[in-house]
Amino acid sequence: MHTLLVVLLQIAYALSVIGLALYGFHALWLSWHYRRYQEKPPCRRPTPDQDWPTVTVQLPIYNEYHVVERLIDACARLDYPSDKLEIQVLDDSDDQTTALAQRCAARWRRAGRQVTVIRRASRQGYKAGALAHALPLARGEFIAIFDADFMPPANFLQRTVPYFLDEANARLGFVQARWGHLNADYSLLTRCQALALDGHFVVEQAGRQAAGYPFGFNGSAGIWRRACIEDEAVGQWQSDTLCEDLDLSYRAQLAGWQALYLNSVEAPAEIPPQLSAFKRQQFRWAKGSVQALRKLARPVWRSGWPLVTRLAALAHLGSYLIHPLLLAMVLLSLPLMALGVDPAAPLSFLSLTSLGPPLLYATAQRQLHPRSWFWRWARLPFLMLLGTGLSFNNSLAVAQGLLGHHSQFLRTPKFHVQRAGDGWQQSRYRLPLEVGTFIELGLALYALAAIGLAAYLGRWWSIPFLAIYAGGYGLMAGVALWQAWEAFLARPEQPASSQDGHPLPTKGRL
Repeated sequence: MHTLLVVLLQIAYALSVIGLALYGFHALWLSWHYRRYQEKPPCRRPTPDQDWPTVTVQLPIYNEYHVVERLIDACARLDYPSDKLEIQVLDDSDDQTTALAQRCAARWRRAGRQVTVIRRASRQGYKAGALAHALPLARGEFIAIFDADFMPPANFLQRTVPYFLDEANARLGFVQARWGHLNADYSLLTRCQALALDGHFVVEQAGRQAAGYPFGFNGSAGIWRRACIEDEAVGQWQSDTLCEDLDLSYRAQLAGWQALYLNSVEAPAEIPPQLSAFKRQQFRWAKGSVQALRKLARPVWRSGWPLVTRLAALAHLGSYLIHPLLLAMVLLSLPLMALGVDPAAPLSFLSLTSLGPPLLYATAQRQLHPRSWFWRWARLPFLMLLGTGLSFNNSLAVAQGLLGHHSQFLRTPKFHVQRAGDGWQQSRYRLPLEVGTFIELGLALYALAAIGLAAYLGRWWSIPFLAIYAGGYGLMAGVALWQAWEAFLARPEQPASSQDGHPLPTKGRL
């Protein structure tokens, strides 16, 4: 019985190590392909106003009192002919956001912009439902989408729409721009998130583009050809996953539509400054990605794509599976050592592939910040701790996605935090302390116990590996508790109710 238990634990541990090695190899593979990425300008660019096609900009929002005006203002200032630009504010809010959005829309209508606020009877389907509901009401041949935390530059449409107008791009379904950051330097947490997002867009998205692999629409800062969304073979917006953007983009590419990623076009957005908000965002992305994997794995495998393309697509859809592997490794380490097995031995397989993520992030920073890339990349150890600490939160999301557990679309709160001194602690949108924080604290103690056992047994090579887990889970719990204490000290005053009876959110300062 003892031998069987040891074998089973070793098999589980080895599978986790192999899975992480494949993830590292995937990062190396995309970094290699990124070297071939070349962004070509469009062949055709309209000059007279009448040559530009009609574009509808859709802004799906829900309770975004702090940022809705910033969003509408930025989109209304897009440099595009007024008679060819329509802005739809898809408002599912149940607080004073609606009144503010309507006032802002009316102000821009008086200035000559076509801005309308579209309301639904219910939030059925959440963001996907709002987009599907508004599409028949849109006039545009092309549909641009921005989430509430974005501030698109004035030339966004001028730089993206022309790609659809080339005759060679008649099957171009969507164009995705790179996400920038409004508040990357707000805190160490936002700096780490910026580093991770830069790696995803600059290297992963561009690498997939260069290799000819399918890639996902990121839900914002992109533009769709309406005919692609409405294609019967594609199936329009669907709300059976929490990543309706990833789902639609893969269905479009499976139906023969093409996708284009533009690294040079940047649309900045606000990064979540509250750890609980970031974890909620990650939970939604992880669960939605796995839901998309369940839904699309069979169509991808049965597609006519080359084998390597199909494998790359499945690796992309299953990228969040890394988190259960990370969690399994730390949970298995202590019992393996107690049973006389050295868990550090299989880590030798990771010696080369573990270079993948650091290389990917370094490549991204060198591309974006040639002069200061090293100091930005030097935050990588903190990003490693953050990624490791997220493994419990995201493993729970992956499990729900795999088991088909349906849940509510929980938005990531935005606070209009852009500079040091901007605060979120008094906002009524701030999130409470989660039960998961105490589980992460328990996992940090578990990793410390494993470190103690490794030192007692003389398994010194296991200690640095386990210290990453202890530091990662400890960081998650410590930051969450600290931010909860800050929010407690900054108790918001009870705001006056609006005319419709809903309380107004308040925005405080640090």
